[in-house]
Amino acid sequence: MDWRAQFDDEGKGVLTEAVRSLFGVFESLCEGAIAVDRQARVVWINDKYRALLGIPAGEQVIGKNVEDVIPESLLRQVLETGKPILLDIMRFGDRSFVVTRIPLRGPDGDVHGAIGFVLYDRLELLKPLVAKFEKLYKRLQEAERELAAQRRSKYTLSQFVGAHPLVIELKRLARRAAQLDTTVLILGETGTGKELLAQAVHECSVRGKNPFVAINVSAIPETLLEAEFFGVARGAYTGADAKGRDGKFKLADGGTLFLDEIGDMPLQLQAKLLRVLQEQEIERVGSNEVVRIDVRVIAATSRNLDQLVQEGKFRADLYYRLNVLPITTPPLREHSSDLGQLCEIILEQIAIRTGLPLREVDESALGVLARHDWPGNVRELRNVLERACLLSDQPVLREAEICTVLPSTASRPAVTPRVIAVRHLDDVVADAERDVIRLALRLAKGNKAQAARLLGISRARLYDRITQLRVEAEEHAA
Repeated sequence: MDWRAQFDDEGKGVLTEAVRSLFGVFESLCEGAIAVDRQARVVWINDKYRALLGIPAGEQVIGKNVEDVIPESLLRQVLETGKPILLDIMRFGDRSFVVTRIPLRGPDGDVHGAIGFVLYDRLELLKPLVAKFEKLYKRLQEAERELAAQRRSKYTLSQFVGAHPLVIELKRLARRAAQLDTTVLILGETGTGKELLAQAVHECSVRGKNPFVAINVSAIPETLLEAEFFGVARGAYTGADAKGRDGKFKLADGGTLFLDEIGDMPLQLQAKLLRVLQEQEIERVGSNEVVRIDVRVIAATSRNLDQLVQEGKFRADLYYRLNVLPITTPPLREHSSDLGQLCEIILEQIAIRTGLPLREVDESALGVLARHDWPGNVRELRNVLERACLLSDQPVLREAEICTVLPSTASRPAVTPRVIAVRHLDDVVADAERDVIRLALRLAKGNKAQAARLLGISRARLYDRITQLRVEAEEHAA
């Protein structure tokens, strides 16, 4: 029932005058006042508030959304809830105001608008409260900045060093992947820069300003993986966080989730991951609530997923869902011509991080490095160079310094070439290609589709080369 019904006509008149008088007094005592309609559009603002906000006298604000005039206004919240906010601190630029906000109700009791008053623009009387607020606000801002920095990608494509054709093609595919908001599978040996590439793809994509969250599947116990992926509901099990906890998918919402070493994921979790990729929905552990997410997945592995699928250790349907856009990072031994550039960048990073003098490598050292097979790829190269810097005081790293930290097999002298009969180059290339095709067919047990994948060519191309090179049928029969 309308509370005004308690008054007779004379009482209602007195009440109306009281409201008008009180509003006039309140408006004159406060530092500023503003009123909005049901849609939170400004319908009135007094001159004191205009001056306080620095709004020129001729600028039109009537009819604008209140947030366009006062970005941190909560008058819309008052309209939606119908509840006043009697005392609050509102920031405007680098200033803070003490404000009150009150809903305005019509005769029917519905909220028709709201009014806000600035009680103080100088907060001397509230210094203890304001000081505490400012301190908490700054700490919150710092925490948000740190958290955002931790979840931003650290690398771009320019940091994937190399001018070899394999590296150039890799970057082309990465740029293409950045343009297409689809799942990416990065294949390659350990230490070839798979996570760097994943971060670079994210940074170049439309999601670049949103979180990049990485999780190494092989580094987390199987029993904890589901909780890490999907989060835990409040009180899901004994010892669980009382407030619940978000999983990596939720943390990456709007951005990219990088799943490193996806080949080590347990089969049971693979089925759940497949559903998330298809439906873009997750359920926390211990909860039946379905949460919608918007996450791009980039997966990586150093294992042979084709073989794992054949052995029943990796779901074929998940493999096909991940393998939409595959990219292979080349091993260092296949682009060893980039060693000089890589050494220059890595030595500069080592000097910055350790405070040691900046070193260089001479031609003799590069020659030793070029003869190494690099099973650990760029990660191993970084380790070798850092050890050499720590053990040597020389400004230039030479063959002796590198041989000290490389495995003995890597520092073997170059083999003196023996005299051989000169053959036509086309014949040499054809023999080498024939041997590689035979090996691929042998490894694939005669399965030409699998052999073509091993060789990185189409099945039609494989058939064409078998015919042209006259690879014997009995040598690749299933």
